[in-house]
Amino acid sequence: MASVHESLYFNPMMTNGVVHANVFGIKDWVTPYKISVLALLYEMTTSKPIALQERRRLNKLILPLQQGPDLTLDQFLKTVEECCPQTAYAVKLRLHEMADGELKDMEYFFATLPTPFSAIDSEAYKTSVVGLFMRHMLLAYNKLSFSQVYKLYKALQQYYHSHYAQPGDVQVGLPALAADDSDMDLTSTEDNVGERMEKEELDTAPLHESELRNEDAPSRGPLSQKQAEYFLARQAYLLKNDENKALKPSALQDELNNMLKFNPDFAEAHYLSYLNSMRVQDIFISTHSLLHYFDRLILSGSEGKSNGDEGYGRSLRYAALNLAALHCRFGHYQQADLALQEAIRIAQESNDHVCLQHCLSWLYTLEQMKGSDSSVLTEDSVKMAAHFCLPYLVSLGIQSLVQQGAVQGKTAHELMDALKDTDILHWKHSLSELIDISLAQTTSIWRMYGKSTMAQQQAQLLLNMNSLEQVNFGVQQNNTEAFAVALCHLAELHAEQGLYGAVSEVLKHLKEQFPPHTQHAKLWMLCDLKIQFDRAMNDGKYHLAEPHVTAIAALNKTEGLYRKAQVLKALNRTTEAYSILQRLQLYCEKTKYTEMIIRVMLVTAELHWESSGFATALPLLLQALALARQHHLQALASETILHLAFTQLMLGVPEQALGVLHEAMEPILAHGAVMDKGRALLLAARCQMAMAGTRSNGQRHAALGLAVQTLGEAAAYFSMLDCKERLRDVHYLQARLHHTLGQTPQRNKCAMLFRLLDQELQAPGAAVAMRL
Repeated sequence: MASVHESLYFNPMMTNGVVHANVFGIKDWVTPYKISVLALLYEMTTSKPIALQERRRLNKLILPLQQGPDLTLDQFLKTVEECCPQTAYAVKLRLHEMADGELKDMEYFFATLPTPFSAIDSEAYKTSVVGLFMRHMLLAYNKLSFSQVYKLYKALQQYYHSHYAQPGDVQVGLPALAADDSDMDLTSTEDNVGERMEKEELDTAPLHESELRNEDAPSRGPLSQKQAEYFLARQAYLLKNDENKALKPSALQDELNNMLKFNPDFAEAHYLSYLNSMRVQDIFISTHSLLHYFDRLILSGSEGKSNGDEGYGRSLRYAALNLAALHCRFGHYQQADLALQEAIRIAQESNDHVCLQHCLSWLYTLEQMKGSDSSVLTEDSVKMAAHFCLPYLVSLGIQSLVQQGAVQGKTAHELMDALKDTDILHWKHSLSELIDISLAQTTSIWRMYGKSTMAQQQAQLLLNMNSLEQVNFGVQQNNTEAFAVALCHLAELHAEQGLYGAVSEVLKHLKEQFPPHTQHAKLWMLCDLKIQFDRAMNDGKYHLAEPHVTAIAALNKTEGLYRKAQVLKALNRTTEAYSILQRLQLYCEKTKYTEMIIRVMLVTAELHWESSGFATALPLLLQALALARQHHLQALASETILHLAFTQLMLGVPEQALGVLHEAMEPILAHGAVMDKGRALLLAARCQMAMAGTRSNGQRHAALGLAVQTLGEAAAYFSMLDCKERLRDVHYLQARLHHTLGQTPQRNKCAMLFRLLDQELQAPGAAVAMRL
């Protein structure tokens, strides 16, 4: 660790992954903030020995302070104090000596500054990052005329005293403290600078106190080349890996606009503006910035001049490809198809196989978004990507095939074998982002198949895995869609087990990691609403579940219609619920949404029960069971078997119902939700009660005793969810059983519990005999 941090002193070629701009046109200059950084470096090399941990934190802080935008003195001292309070106090004292002293004090500081890194035992070599920075500032300072030195001294005083400004004081704004970009330029001539200095005075325009003390406000002055590069690299990295730590969309756009005001042809700033606009789903600005990025890329000379016509054509085809991806994201499929065809045409004319392969990948993605079968296109894309040695596209294609295979009903071992092959590819080429996507996809597949234990294991594996992504700016790759998907699965799995405390903790972390303005926030929003809806429905509080329907429909129309039908059924509005279910089933059959088709069939069967059409519900349930088994959906198959067993019980064949129920009991108890476990045990107890009526007295008492025991287990599961309606049903049946068995104390206890719950609920529930 020490060698990594201390490389800021010893490594002369370190760039920290900064994206280099070709043309910017703004020079470095000496500012009061840069003097503060010099004071920090001076104190680090001349003061008393600093603890190792504090020195490491300071070393990590040096490069951001040098290359980042200028900070106010309050921000600067606060940042240093978090690393080493002793050094922060020494820097503050050093600045106080210069600002409250005379001009000769600042002159003395610069005169003694070369001593630390020119000495033999100094840590800062001349060719290190720190040494080069100090030499650069000294050269800039030595080229200043006397009037410029005086102006710098007055700016330092204002910079220092603004830190102690009272709320009612009127102070000079920070933009006025920095000279313009030519005042202290290393290449400027003495005569021209002198003439300008005689004509210009310090700008003393007042700035509101709130702006002075707003720590989140970005720098409004012009940035140097290095500052702009560092700012863009940092914000782009944060947007990719930890969007929550990046500037807010409005603040970042203001800073980019300020940067483009000084250099409208800065291509990288336009691209970051495009990424920032995508965060807030702004189609106009994102398209505008994307087109300007490619235009400026050609004008800057990096593409057009260096590669001739090929560079120009390359920018055009990749611009069209990016435009197609942009329209895909916003759901503009027709515009995306036109842009994609244009990119394919230009790539074919230029014989650019790599670009054509990217176009083919987006082509099958676009077809998949439209709902068409794109498996043939995907297979062709995988083969061609492997031929041109593009492992990233190969992996994405295989993962897309796995996703399509899961929807089409492929077996689990086929899909997992395919994902295993992609994992080998990921680890071989260190594709950490695709490793995360693979684990999240495996979690979703196991969840779809109804294997909750395996899904939880894969989600935990993803969350506890150290990312291969290089750690920059103190963040790791933990705000990607894969992490959001895994956390949402964990929240739903905990909710199924009644662990709502753990659910709130997971959702709290999701809200912190993915704020509402971020692109993946919709995932946890929908997850949170579904959990609240299910909890309200389980508790029988339909008036609380109904408002969630509108919010769910805004995020997912299909889920919203399904939940609306559930609420209408619970409110006995059977005709409206049936109409919605029929419309939803037609839509899901068209889009091949198998899971929702089965759920719709189950709810439709429950509507038949309410009109005593149990025989009518049987063909529908058998069709749903066949569909669930065909697609290996164990959870939905077990749910369908519960419905079949209940239907057979109501048709008067409890023996067959209990036999069918035993088939689903094991997977439900192993992987099912707590509510499903309670419902299965309650149904088993009712089958045992029905069968006991046809037996002799001895066998009858044994069968009723077994039913009492089964009801006790069901009550334990319902108690975990605090499902009072179901508990009321259980206590009612227990009281009847104890009365039949002659167990008066137990009967009175269960009757009392039933009475208390009935008074608490106040609303009459559905008849026990008519509900699963």
